[in-house]
Amino acid sequence: MPLALAALALPGCGLQPLYSGGAHGPTASILAQIEVPPMPGKAGFLMGNALKDRLPSGGGTPAYRLDVKLDDQIVGIGVRRDDSISRERRTLRARYQLIDLSTGQVVLDATAGSDSGIDVVTSEYAVIAAENTALEHLTTVIADQIVTRIAVYARQRKG
Repeated sequence: MPLALAALALPGCGLQPLYSGGAHGPTASILAQIEVPPMPGKAGFLMGNALKDRLPSGGGTPAYRLDVKLDDQIVGIGVRRDDSISRERRTLRARYQLIDLSTGQVVLDATAGSDSGIDVVTSEYAVIAAENTALEHLTTVIADQIVTRIAVYARQRKG
């Protein structure tokens, strides 16, 4: 019986689907109008691809531009007895701005970030591979954060 009461209360809670209307809804239509300019460096290349993978392609003239500035750092956080590093932390932060191309106004200015731990082993190749894998993972995590935040903005705007 309590489950039935909870099911009846859900429609009145004020929650609405973020992507209501599917591919033709207000959120998807705004996401499809965003262009992502190239970003410098390996992290920029990966981030650009991750964002483009998550944004639907509109095919028309873009209405928004998404400018992203990345800060990628690797810091040693673990030290062995011989003073060599045993663990690293790779941190990727993104400051992003969604710009309305018709007015030039910044409509969304926010940051996103994540970090990943890396074991430093005796094989230099393995460490480099782990650092690259961490960067690939971090760009996908941050791209998800950025697209979700833009979708919330789009939903509130068209709300």
